[in-house]
Amino acid sequence: MHFYSLHTKSHTATFKEAVISGIAPDRGLYFPKRIQPLPPSFFREIGALSNHEIAFRAIAQFVLEDIPRSKLEEIIANTLDFDFPLVNLEGNVSTLELFHGPTMAFKDVGARFMANCLGHFSEGNNEKVTVLVATSGDTGGAVANGFLGVDGVNVVILYPKGKVSDIQERQLTTLGENITALEVDGTFDDCQRMVKKAFLDHEITHRQKLTSANSINVARWLPQLFYYLFAFKQARDIAGDIVFSVPSGNFGNICAGMVAHRLGMPIKQFVASTNANDVVPNFMKNGQYQPKASIATISNAMDVGDPSNFIRIQELFGTDFVALSKMLSSHSFSDDETKSAMRSIYERTGYILDPHGAVGYLGLKKYLKSHPDRFGIFLETAHPIKFLPVIKDTLGIDLPIPPQIQKVMDKQKVAVPISDYDGLKDFLTKNTQFSK
Repeated sequence: MHFYSLHTKSHTATFKEAVISGIAPDRGLYFPKRIQPLPPSFFREIGALSNHEIAFRAIAQFVLEDIPRSKLEEIIANTLDFDFPLVNLEGNVSTLELFHGPTMAFKDVGARFMANCLGHFSEGNNEKVTVLVATSGDTGGAVANGFLGVDGVNVVILYPKGKVSDIQERQLTTLGENITALEVDGTFDDCQRMVKKAFLDHEITHRQKLTSANSINVARWLPQLFYYLFAFKQARDIAGDIVFSVPSGNFGNICAGMVAHRLGMPIKQFVASTNANDVVPNFMKNGQYQPKASIATISNAMDVGDPSNFIRIQELFGTDFVALSKMLSSHSFSDDETKSAMRSIYERTGYILDPHGAVGYLGLKKYLKSHPDRFGIFLETAHPIKFLPVIKDTLGIDLPIPPQIQKVMDKQKVAVPISDYDGLKDFLTKNTQFSK
């Protein structure tokens, strides 16, 4: 399988090359040259398959040319060692819980898969690799945990000062070893722009090998399609026409779901649910893609004003707006609406939504108003414990701290403050640990 750049389609790379480079030399995101649908029997018989078997068959076509079958099976086993339960909340509405991994966020899957792939590619290779990643919340902790202690790999995480939760910050600033956190005086979009600029800076890249662990990296992005297949496996015998509502920030997760659909999964609709950062909802209304400065909200991991992965979604549909509109709808919700949904669900069912899941719930309910005969699944992407102040303020309750979180609560935060790109460049070029 080869991947081509969405900027200059004549530029191609193998899976290994795409993972190691992260982004194409022309700054384009990599995209698979083909997506071969799985046989209909796969979906008919999916209930008899384990999650590991489902994941292997779904991802194999993209990676097997570069990763031996036995190694891929090992990588999947190392990645998927926790559950993905589908929980019914009301009638035709269920939530898929994606927070049972080590950092209690959906990004554990992509981060661990990529870390295992990069570890495999680094075997017998003395060249160091620097993983450079921007985070708006959960990516940093998942990447830090996934890459902790991986030989030959150093990780540098940029996060916006004061715009991630306390627990999210602890998860990415307290591990040490090969993990370094840079606290940026700015927004997530600023962090993301710095990362992209560093990849094109020859004064940096001639000194060290850079790759990214954001969802722009194919090894972070593609494994997210597993979630949708796991949900379909659980829902197919109890549901008719299935709709997914996905809390969306950088749009990698929902894009991966659309790849699962392209593989043949029978889904009727995707709903991209956003907070006040409404670039894509506006695009779906008027066909004009107009990035804007990100807005800080209580669902902070979705505070993205220029979602990188939306170009992949457009590519999936051949940049055909009409075709895309038939499969994707998108809605934006305020913090007040988000809190209201959290309170409503808690009062009626006792279930505690995190702010991101609440946005997903709102998008699903809005869609179901005009399609009441369909079965809706919204993704609960992070454990509510990661947003304690919001939970306390909205629901008036205290939550017990799970073991995954407890282990970082007493550790000391260590982060390097920077204010602009020059600060990032200075850090990377003057620290010898990041040299090839």
